Amino acid sequence: MPNGSLDSHLFHEKEGQVLDWKTRYKISLGMARGLTYLHEKCRDCIFHCDIKPENILLDHEFCPKVADFGLAKLIGREFSRVLTTMRGTRGYLAPEWISGVAITAKADVYSYGMMLLEFVSGRRNSEQSDQDGKFKFFPTWAASVVVQGGDLFSLLDHRLEKNADEEELRRIARVACWCIQDDEKHRPTMGQVVQILEGVLEVNRPRVPRSLQAFVENHEHIVFFTDSSSGQSSQPQSAHATASTRASSTSSTMISKS
Repeated sequence: MPNGSLDSHLFHEKEGQVLDWKTRYKISLGMARGLTYLHEKCRDCIFHCDIKPENILLDHEFCPKVADFGLAKLIGREFSRVLTTMRGTRGYLAPEWISGVAITAKADVYSYGMMLLEFVSGRRNSEQSDQDGKFKFFPTWAASVVVQGGDLFSLLDHRLEKNADEEELRRIARVACWCIQDDEKHRPTMGQVVQILEGVLEVNRPRVPRSLQAFVENHEHIVFFTDSSSGQSSQPQSAHATASTRASSTSSTMISKS
């Protein structure tokens, strides 16, 4: 693949080579279609089990190819819950891998959702600050902004200078938060993700996943990402309290017909 792997374009500074929003959206939709094929179109369902930017290759037109099936599992249609050994990459693992709950294709959906947040921010979801050594966990802050109906452009990669389609940004931010819900039943299928990104289905406002709330509660040193123009960090406790309140009153209905 002449354009290498996706991570080299998202996370590494290359002068004059920042992925524009149109290309990012194209890649996210192409990935969704590829995973839909693996989960729903093949004779046997295939769980990839290691969806991350390093495993997405880009051709000369930046069309994505899902690669590296070293951890993949071929599942007969009559058997949907047979994986018991943890596999994947930290930062993209669905909660069920850790809790011991049997695995379905929704584990790939979770990993895809975590990747979508990196598409938006242009950086790793979890980063250690060079200045104070604190870890910044983007998904928790992003989910709170989406749930509260905040400024979605505050989540956007600053290198894009807010050059993004607002409706597409709304879709991708909401669907990302649905994909990383704790309960797999609340996550969309990859086929539904494709329809949402294509604009066929309207995606409703999600709730903040409890695992993200617990992450903040158990890591007091974590601070959220902030709008690059503000220069100040959000306060984890107050943001968490607000997000929790909104989450408790948010409908669990994910999609509706456009």
